[in-house]
Amino acid sequence: MRALVYLIVFFSFFDLFSQLPIMSPFALSLGATSFLTGLVVGIYSFANTIGNIISGFMTDRRGPFLMLIIGLLASSVALLLYSFAMGPASLLGIRFIHGFMEGLIVPAAFTFLANRAEKSKRGSSVAVSGAFVGMAAIIGPAYSGIVASKTGPTFIMTVNGVIFFIIAVSAFFLLRKFQYVKKVKDDGAKKFRVRFLFTHPGMIRAFSGAFFLMFSQGVLALILPLKVEALGYDTKITGMLLSSFGVVAILIFLLPINKIFDKVAPMITLAFGITMMGLCMIFLSQVSELPFLFLAMSLYGIGFAFLFPSINSLLIDSSTPDFRGKAYGYFYGFFSIGVVAGSSVIGYLDLSFKGGFMLTGIILLIVAAFTVLGLKKSLDVTEAL
Repeated sequence: MRALVYLIVFFSFFDLFSQLPIMSPFALSLGATSFLTGLVVGIYSFANTIGNIISGFMTDRRGPFLMLIIGLLASSVALLLYSFAMGPASLLGIRFIHGFMEGLIVPAAFTFLANRAEKSKRGSSVAVSGAFVGMAAIIGPAYSGIVASKTGPTFIMTVNGVIFFIIAVSAFFLLRKFQYVKKVKDDGAKKFRVRFLFTHPGMIRAFSGAFFLMFSQGVLALILPLKVEALGYDTKITGMLLSSFGVVAILIFLLPINKIFDKVAPMITLAFGITMMGLCMIFLSQVSELPFLFLAMSLYGIGFAFLFPSINSLLIDSSTPDFRGKAYGYFYGFFSIGVVAGSSVIGYLDLSFKGGFMLTGIILLIVAAFTVLGLKKSLDVTEAL
């Protein structure tokens, strides 16, 4: 049944990535300003944050099965609502509903997978789930970019809604046999664990990595489609560019190199991943020729491939199964907040393409530097002991 949960992970991220090439142009076509366009991109993730946190708590209380079914069915309905978007205001409302409902899915799915992973192979196991995210990153933008150029954004969202409904029905019959054993209620322990999530060094690094990974995604979702359009290309090129980083990432996830995530400390691979993503952003700020844009996105793919398993491994190492749902809820909450911050801040500053990418690259490199300094301090403490 892990295969079905991997499929749920795939389509959850497929839906996210398929929005990237089309949402900014869709908002502009409905009369949105630059600020409203950034808000349309970001409000999905704001609502997603709320859904993630609620899902985390409910997953620990009721088990992942219930949250998966509710999230899949509700997301299916939300996706069909895009056909009724008549202007920026209605699109904002639909995006909020969609983001909240889909936020219920991912924490439950990853809790299901993490609780069944062997500790000695947790890095490579997370890399496999990352491969499905990578496949979504390859197929989603390319599919939506090509199809939207011939049909429209609402068609993409309707197809995604139908897919979610089919998966929900399949999950209801195939995953229902996994019974959830209810834990003894312990309110004091719950309060302690929520505080623990924000004080444990491993958790803090996992949350920070999740935030800045998706901060960069928010910037890409907002700026890259507009830059490509300004260069005279259509949404097909945007889709191909966004898919190219997924090709690189999935190769790293599935080839024998993925064993590195079992052998090398997550902090090291985390720092390397953020550095590569920062360099990608700076490179994107300087180039306009198509081959160099593809090269920049390849660098981003390397960074994504090293960062995603690293932060997941840190979370697994820093949590136990009885409160891992909450951990993943907040973890993917930071994913969502990152997209909001990336798209909204850059949209609010109204920077040029060059300025937006450059600022994001500098921020990511600063985060990488702090990560390395934190790792050095940890090593110094270890040696002193």
